[in-house]
Amino acid sequence: MSALPLPDPQRAWAYRPASPLPGAAQGPLAGLTFSVKDLFGVPGWPLQASTRAPVPDPGPSPLVARLLALGASAAGKTHLHEIALGITGHNGHGGTEHPFWPGHVPGGSSSGAAVSVALEQVDFALGTDTGGSIRIPAAWCGVAGFKPTKDHPAWPTQGILPLSPSCDHAGPLARDVQTIARVHGALTGQPVHPAPWAGVRVGLWLPSGWVTPEVEAATHAVAAQVQALGATVEPVTFPEVLDAYSPTVLGEAAAVHRAALAQGDPPFLPFTLAALRQGAALTEAERGAAQARRAAYRAELDALFARAQVLLAPTVPCPPPLIGQEELALPGGPVPLRRAVLRLTAPFSLLGVPVVAWPSPTPFVGVQLVGRAGQDDHLLGLALGLEGAQ
Repeated sequence: MSALPLPDPQRAWAYRPASPLPGAAQGPLAGLTFSVKDLFGVPGWPLQASTRAPVPDPGPSPLVARLLALGASAAGKTHLHEIALGITGHNGHGGTEHPFWPGHVPGGSSSGAAVSVALEQVDFALGTDTGGSIRIPAAWCGVAGFKPTKDHPAWPTQGILPLSPSCDHAGPLARDVQTIARVHGALTGQPVHPAPWAGVRVGLWLPSGWVTPEVEAATHAVAAQVQALGATVEPVTFPEVLDAYSPTVLGEAAAVHRAALAQGDPPFLPFTLAALRQGAALTEAERGAAQARRAAYRAELDALFARAQVLLAPTVPCPPPLIGQEELALPGGPVPLRRAVLRLTAPFSLLGVPVVAWPSPTPFVGVQLVGRAGQDDHLLGLALGLEGAQ
């Protein structure tokens, strides 16, 4: 419940104090405001992870403390898909609605984060991304997002209630890449500058039948933009990784929420509870097989980056679906919505490489710019260069 009742028809906010936590007056981020996904520990603020079930206390987030020290002010906490285990924004408090299309989902799990940015309630938002949870709501709400390299020192996951510790990332959403680059540069102490696209080898990952015609057209439009800036674009292939991703995430999530599951009938939503119990039932052999597949996919991605410096791919398979929609009609046939979305985003969180979610010319779909691990600043620089060319 908000400490200060303000209009929130989208149900984006989990907690808004009477006044923001002020940032340092002279910091490089002074004047900026940010929202905090309700997985981050903030002293004096509640943490519920948008569920009615009990959750562990992760302790205070050093990332929130660092942003405050750099001058940004924290406006409050935003809702998410329950415990971050989902892509739509559904939760135990009614769920979050799209900022501009009533009756449609904003994406998740960082649903409130994206809505708070899209509605210009804050300058940037802190989210988390385990399988696409920054990038999916960024695409469906028409904003930008950034998932850094796994374990990037500027974006610590300590003090965040985990979903899957080996896949979790912390990162920002904002209305433009320039703001994201400003925040990243303040955290690292190294300014991010626009990078040229001339001579950059781009691998276009656009699996046949996986996206609607408008998403395919939007992705090709961005490919044409980077070609016009001097890049070369070549189609590439990469497999679906959910056979490694799902057992990894569900097994680790069940371990995180072991105490709640021990209650027998904890008050998670039915899908969440079923998914956690599925994770708890995995055998050691099943978990080991998933990690072997993960290693094989990592080797395959490394081989892909030997040919391409950057990958360009759709972020989502379709415009924002209706609340409650569970299946998606695609050129390749009907697919469960969760699978249709995650197979585009999960590879890059499973394998820990940096990604910028870029809002494409078509409203509420987007593309991903994917870089090699550790190349975060260059990837952001390329995104800045693309943004500056608009």
